[in-house]
This record gives sequence, structure tokens and C-alpha cells, in this order.
Amino acid sequence: MKNLKSLVILTVLLVFTQAWAQKKKQFKVQTIAFYNVENLFDTINDPLKDDEKSPIMEIQGNRARVYEDKISKLARVISDIGYDVAKTTPAILGVAEIENKQVLEDLINHPKLKDSDYGIIHFDSPDKRGIDVGLIYKQGIFQPHSFSKHPLYIYDGDRRIYTRDQLLVSGVLDGEEVHIIVNHWPSRRGGEARSRPKRVKAAELNKRIIDSLQDIDKKAKIFTMGDMNDDPFNVSMKEVLKTKDDRKEANGKDLFNPMEGMAKSGNGTLAYRDGWNLFDQIIFTASLLEKDFSEYRYYKAGIYNKTYLSNKRGRYKGYPFRSFSGSSYTGGYSDHFPVYVHLIKEVK
Repeated sequence: MKNLKSLVILTVLLVFTQAWAQKKKQFKVQTIAFYNVENLFDTINDPLKDDEKSPIMEIQGNRARVYEDKISKLARVISDIGYDVAKTTPAILGVAEIENKQVLEDLINHPKLKDSDYGIIHFDSPDKRGIDVGLIYKQGIFQPHSFSKHPLYIYDGDRRIYTRDQLLVSGVLDGEEVHIIVNHWPSRRGGEARSRPKRVKAAELNKRIIDSLQDIDKKAKIFTMGDMNDDPFNVSMKEVLKTKDDRKEANGKDLFNPMEGMAKSGNGTLAYRDGWNLFDQIIFTASLLEKDFSEYRYYKAGIYNKTYLSNKRGRYKGYPFRSFSGSSYTGGYSDHFPVYVHLIKEVK
């Protein structure tokens, strides 16, 4: 009798387990990421740019070998971002600190990335050194239908300060309309307080772009990403973009910043004088927080800071393992960690 009772219980458990397995939801995963690749310049002197001051141009040895190694290391990182969850390379990746389109061509044609079939969107910026932003995307997953550059006008008296444009790309991600803005805001040269108005201007430009998209579609899925040279709790974020760090408070046309909680916990994407900053961010509209997973929604975000991307010893142990120190090639990856967001959609 006891054995019969045990058999009945086991049979019931098996039936419930099988029923649960049949009802278990399955999801598609897409990774959207951003990476400041630290001075990805080619070895050719461009007379129209101040690129001779880039680290690679100051190297006296075999620049071609250094360039090839830098490309290979970046390709490794990009191929790894989000792979543990998505099981593939990022669908969309914004990049900063590139010299031109050719360096992106060399990057996506590296053997580690070639099978991803990446396309490129890039404009030359008016930055004095020729530092640009750009976007690479999987052509089988994302189809851009419009893209534009938006110049940032800031002045020192009557003199214009030339800096990076903001890149807007709109397109269809696996059947859904999304908008991506790639940024590299003015640096903190001269001090945070003194340079703050420049980043406020950058945030104001960013807000105008976002507002224009939401005027057309109040539920537009918008991502603004980049090296903001500000932390998530600075004026540009909290007072201009009015970002939220609590998803329960993000509604309507609000912007949610998953990086703010990370920064408050002491995490960062770059380190300086024994302090961490989280300048590299991906912020998005509240429409991506809805719980209807018949469309792509936010799953989670992170800093890609695997141990191989950090210094292993010495004064800068734990800091991002950078590529250049002055005019020397250190053999690292970048002085910034990449950041990413995973989106999920239920498979019917």
C-alpha cells in the first residue's frame, strides 16, 4: 500500500513537471552595447586632422603590428559581450574614439567578427583630433532606414569648440522599430565644474532629439548610449534628461537609466586616481519596461568587466587594461569597460 501511494505521488509529480515544461516560456535575446575603444586610429597621417598626436602615431616602432594587435583585442571583446546570455555577438554596438570608417571596416572584418555580418554607420565629425562615434549592426537582425548626425554647438566666447556630433540611427530590429543615439560628450578637461556647461549643452541636444522622436510616437523605443563624461547622477542626467533609476517610477515618456544603481553600488567603467566613474551608459525609454513580452522589452543591463580586461598587478591593479600609456603601447584593450543591455521577446 505504501509503495502504491508513493507511485501515485511520483506519477502526479511527473505529470505536473511535464505540464510545466510544456508551458515554460521561451525568449529571443538581443544584445545592444556600447564601447569606447580608446584611440582606434589607423597608421596613416591625415593632413586634414590633428591625428599625429594620437598615441599610435607617436609610436616609433612597428605601428602596423600594434594596429593589428589592437584590432584583434577589440574583436575579442566585442565577440564576447553578452554571449553568456544571448549566445551570439551584439545585434547593435555603438562605438566611440574611432578615427574613421576604415578602422571599423578593419574591425568587423576580423575573423572573430566576420561571421556576424556587421554593417557600419559612420559620419566624420568636426572634432579637432578627428575622433568620431559610429555604429555597427548585424545586417540580418537590424535594418536601418534613416540616420543623421546632429552637431553640438558650444562656444568659448565667440570661438566655437568643435566636438563630436551625436549620431541618430532609426531602423527595424527583428521586426520592431527602434532608435539609437550614439554619444561622446565633451571631456572634463579643465575640471568637472568648469567643463560642466558643455555636457549640459550635449544633454540638451540629446533631449531635443529624443523629444522629436516621441512627438511622432510617444511609445518610441529609444536608446541613448555613449561615453557621457558624466556619471548617472550628474546634472546632465538628472536635471536635463531627467533620468529615473527606479523602474517603478519610469512611465510614459520617461527615460530609465539602469547604470545609476550600478554607480551607487560603487561600480564603474573607468578609473582615475583610485576612484571609479561610470561615464559609459545606455539609457532608454520607459516603453521598454512594459511587461508585454510579445515585443522586445528590457531584461537586464551590465558592465562587461571580465578579468581579462583588467590590470592584474601593480599600481593600477583592477583598472581597465588600457592600450596606450603616453607614446607606449601597453598591449591592453581599452581604458573603458563596455556596457550592454539585453532585450527579450517571447517566442510563440
